[in-house]
Amino acid sequence: MHDGVCAVISDDGGKSWQQGPVKPLAHAAARLSASPVARSRAYLAAYEAGVYRTDDGGITWDHLGSYPTEYAHSVLAHPDDGEAVYVGSEPAEIWRSADCGATWDEFDAFRAVPEATQWGFHSPTRDSHVRDLRAAPGSVECLYAGIEVGGMVRSGDGGSSWKQLSGLNDDIHCVNLSANRADRIYVATAVSPYRSDDGGETWEMINVGLDRRYALHIAAAPDDADLVLVTVSENARRGNPKFYRSTDAGRSWDLVPGVGEGENPTDMMVAFDWDPQEPNTVYGGTDGGKLYRSADRGATWEALPVDVGTVAVGALAVSSD
Repeated sequence: MHDGVCAVISDDGGKSWQQGPVKPLAHAAARLSASPVARSRAYLAAYEAGVYRTDDGGITWDHLGSYPTEYAHSVLAHPDDGEAVYVGSEPAEIWRSADCGATWDEFDAFRAVPEATQWGFHSPTRDSHVRDLRAAPGSVECLYAGIEVGGMVRSGDGGSSWKQLSGLNDDIHCVNLSANRADRIYVATAVSPYRSDDGGETWEMINVGLDRRYALHIAAAPDDADLVLVTVSENARRGNPKFYRSTDAGRSWDLVPGVGEGENPTDMMVAFDWDPQEPNTVYGGTDGGKLYRSADRGATWEALPVDVGTVAVGALAVSSD
């Protein structure tokens, strides 16, 4: 959220919901990542406000003052190690902690890729940043970093070395992989969503049927890499947003009516995440602060009876705790 972070909890399978206390933030939430191992633990990257951690399912949040830079744009809780976490920074760097954020080490090889000298940003007062971080399903050695603006970078050895990937637009907004297929990657960029079926070696633009091309967020179902959701708009100001669903890996798209579309940018579905225990269920949040749930794999949606009381749901992660 723009003004803080909180947990929204259901103890009865979604029949009722309770909102936890809001932890105020000095800046907007950029990314949330819930640990698959330490089920009550999650991390928040909060732009210029640094990194936060919760160990009680989002009831309380601690600022990790040990984080060594001013910016935190992306975060990835290690899929197998409950104490390890990765954070993407600005200028584009990646930091790793093996002790829940008490100490940090930089992946020096990340900035050493030859193409790093070409990374940048649209504004002269800002620099390139790691907009998203992901690990390939079943292989913690394979890491993907999406850079705004700089493209996709991949490591096959847990971060010891990195390779710049070519074949797609370099203005990266979101990276997503499905547990159903480790070599399938979806990326949302400023000109189109893309798909790779070979671990990022080659890419296909998947925008046939989309009325908007500025893609902000994309996510495939954890049990079906062909089922994917994407949110798009006319431009970076999120004008006239629309929300789409595909069942054929983005070769065609169906508009999802009634949610995530409208003339107002606040209608845009800016963050969504699949339930790790129930793959038929997916949750989403809009730029206007509304939360939604779909129980039929993203085909239809219902508003949750929760008022987060803030400007926008800028980041969202679903935990099975």
